[in-house]
Amino acid sequence: MNESEQQKAPESRKNRTLTRLAMGTFCLLVLVYFALQVKDALQDPFATAAAAYTRVEETVSANGWLIREEQVLPNESSGLLRLTRQEGERVSRGGTVAKLYADQASLDRQAELERLDERIEQLRYAAEESLSGVASLRLDSQIQDSLLSLRRSVESGALAQTESEIAQLRSLILKRDYSRGGGTDAAAELQALEAQRKALQDQGAGSVRTLTAPVSGIYSAVVDGYEGVLTPDMLDTLTLSALRSLEADSSVASNVGKLITSDRWYYAAALPDDDAADLEPGQSVILRFSKGTADDLPAEIWSIGQSENGRTLVILSGREYLSELTLLRHQSAEIILKTTEGIRVPQTALRVDTVTTTDENGEEVTTRITGVYCVVGRFARFKPVTVVYTGDGFSLVESAAGKESLRLRPGEEIILTARELSDGAVVR
Repeated sequence: MNESEQQKAPESRKNRTLTRLAMGTFCLLVLVYFALQVKDALQDPFATAAAAYTRVEETVSANGWLIREEQVLPNESSGLLRLTRQEGERVSRGGTVAKLYADQASLDRQAELERLDERIEQLRYAAEESLSGVASLRLDSQIQDSLLSLRRSVESGALAQTESEIAQLRSLILKRDYSRGGGTDAAAELQALEAQRKALQDQGAGSVRTLTAPVSGIYSAVVDGYEGVLTPDMLDTLTLSALRSLEADSSVASNVGKLITSDRWYYAAALPDDDAADLEPGQSVILRFSKGTADDLPAEIWSIGQSENGRTLVILSGREYLSELTLLRHQSAEIILKTTEGIRVPQTALRVDTVTTTDENGEEVTTRITGVYCVVGRFARFKPVTVVYTGDGFSLVESAAGKESLRLRPGEEIILTARELSDGAVVR
């Protein structure tokens, strides 16, 4: 090996060493870069959630008694009784409540009279309308409405109402069927049926007695014995001890029913002292019974009694939906004190930004604004809000932005977790 070759050998080994060192350094930098990316992803997870419009209710649970002004109708032990009023139906003074038949034959005769009345009414309709196309279309629409109403009654379990709606639907269908026939045939049949009806009516003369309402009111077929025990007159002197010891009057009974003669109902319940402390007389609330009615009832706090053994007697009062409460007596309920509506956001999404502005005197004013960051396209946008309710891990907010583009709306994508957020920052 000559001298020049001896000099090149060390240089070649040196170059290979440098190359290996450079490659190793490059690989190390790549590994460090990916490690930092993984660390950032773990320490700064980007998560979002959709803003949703929500209603929150502040409630108090209660278990109490419904109190009304009620008059029990006299019991009837002779003959066959047939009620003519629906539960919750309003009856005027002198209005028919029930009919008392002397025997089964009289009752059967009445059923036949009603069947004849139904057919007569259908035939009169067919004769008067004279096969009018408009009448047929009107009947078709009424039949559809009646079917929908019947379905709602069946689903809600209102059996008494279902019976009357079935009769109404049957009548409409028969009218529609008669409307396809000739007016002359209907008139002839009508004359024969009216004669048959008069003959039946003459046979039953004196075998039916009509029971009427002594006063106007809302009818109920159920008599539970509390009609004279729980009255509005006793509210001023009612105590928690007396409410707990209530017993029905077993001597009170009627197969005819009763009339609710007042236009106001009351609800007396024993509440824990802490819950009663949030109430005051005259306060407007919403009462939601656990069963018996699907409606929320507007009410007010009528009175608040003295505390006994950690519980307080609270009496509520209302005027609406009285006809839907006829079957309720001892009932659990929720007293809704306050309802708050707003856009629900997790509390971790709420942020406070500092905004510096210049006032009319040229001085800088620093304002701290509460808001949330939303994803708008690829960017984060800060939208000011006002917190109206704070719950367990969430808040209800309202938009506090003056500009329409900065208003927070339900359905927007709110940023829950992200590091170093700023308005306009690229997040996607």
